[in-house]
Amino acid sequence: MSESPQSLKNHAKTDPAYHYFLFLILLVNMAIAIAALVRRPGLMTAWVVVMSAAAFVALFKMRLYPLKVQDRVIRLEERLRLQALAPAEWHAQIYRLSEDQLIGLRFSGDDEVVALAKQALEHNLNRKQIKERIKNWRADHWRI
Repeated sequence: MSESPQSLKNHAKTDPAYHYFLFLILLVNMAIAIAALVRRPGLMTAWVVVMSAAAFVALFKMRLYPLKVQDRVIRLEERLRLQALAPAEWHAQIYRLSEDQLIGLRFSGDDEVVALAKQALEHNLNRKQIKERIKNWRADHWRI
């Protein structure tokens, strides 16, 4: 977990073991499997290509499932934060924010989150547009 200040430019997170090592190994494996199939066509070499493709699907699913859970938690956290910070008469608007907008708001400081949420609804801002408008960046070192 890095403690350096986050911003729009450096908030993306990579996991070298996942993003580089596993992906590279599976890519090389796929290339070898395809080369073997081309050189020696047959049921077994075709099956190795199929299994290599299945490994790629598994790799992407291993990444997508926890990201979806994380997005659901962020959605809940941001709704609760907005309920705590926004005036009571604005609470009904919180549920009009899309998941994408709520995820973009997670990096905004408490002093600006309500105003940014209002802008997001008024201008139909997406996640990236919301992040670009954040002045007081709230770091998230716990994300996947």
